[in-house]
Amino acid sequence: MPNLGEVIRNSQIWKSIFRHPMPVDRRNRIVVMLTNFFLHLHPVSIKKQGIALSYTWCMGGVTFFLFLVETITGVLLMFYYRPTTEWAYMDILSLRDTASLGILRELHRWGAHAMVIAVWLHMYRVFLTGSYKPPREFNWVVGVVLLLLTLLLSFTGYLLPWDQLAIWAITVGSKMGAATPFLGAEGPGSMLLQVGSIPMITGASDARFGLLGARFVGEETLNRFYVLHCVAIPLAVALLLAIHFWRVRKDGGISGPL
Repeated sequence: MPNLGEVIRNSQIWKSIFRHPMPVDRRNRIVVMLTNFFLHLHPVSIKKQGIALSYTWCMGGVTFFLFLVETITGVLLMFYYRPTTEWAYMDILSLRDTASLGILRELHRWGAHAMVIAVWLHMYRVFLTGSYKPPREFNWVVGVVLLLLTLLLSFTGYLLPWDQLAIWAITVGSKMGAATPFLGAEGPGSMLLQVGSIPMITGASDARFGLLGARFVGEETLNRFYVLHCVAIPLAVALLLAIHFWRVRKDGGISGPL
C-alpha cells in the first residue's frame, strides 16, 4: 500500500509543479536544477571542501537569512507604524512596550545590527580566501554594492523612531551629502558647475537637500527615509541578491581553497 508521500508525488497537482522526480544521479540532478525556478540560481554541484563551515563561516547564508528576517518583521511593523511627525515616536513607544510584547521591534532592531556584522564578516572572508579574483571579480563588485545598500538600510531606518537621538544623528550624517564632490553645495567641484555666474548646485538642490527633502530634518525627511527604507532599497537588495546568487553558479560555484 503506497504511503502518503508516494500518493502526493504521484498526484497531478505535484507533477504539474515539479516536472521531474527527485534527483538520484548527476544527470537527473542537472535536469531538476535547470527546470526549477529557485534551484536554477544555484550550481548543480560544488566541491565538498568549498562549503566547509571552517572555510565559508556560513556568513553569506547568515546574511541572507537575516535579510529575510528583516523583511518579514519589517512588513509586520508597517501595520503598526505611521510615518508622520505626529505619530512616529508614539508608535515606536507602543511597539517597544505594548504591541507584540515589544518582541517584534527588538527582532527587527537586533537583526539589523547582526546583518551589518554578518555582511562585513562575509566580505572579510571573501577577501581572505581570494574569492574576489577572476572569474569572480564582477560578483565581488555586486557584493560591495550590497554592503553599501545594507549600510544605507541601517542609515535610513535610524530616523524612523523620530526621537532626539535619531533626528540629530541624521542631521549630522546628512551633512556628508553637502560635502559630496560635484553634488554637494559644500563639496569640491561644486563651483565649477555654473550657468553663467549662477551656480547649479546650491543648498536647495544638492545631494543633502535631495536626501532630506528640505534644508533641515522634518516631515519630508521622515517620509523619504520611510520610502527608501521600506521600498526602494529592499527592492534593490533583492534584485542584486538574485544576481549575486546567479553569478555564484555561473562562476563555478562557491570558491574552494587551493
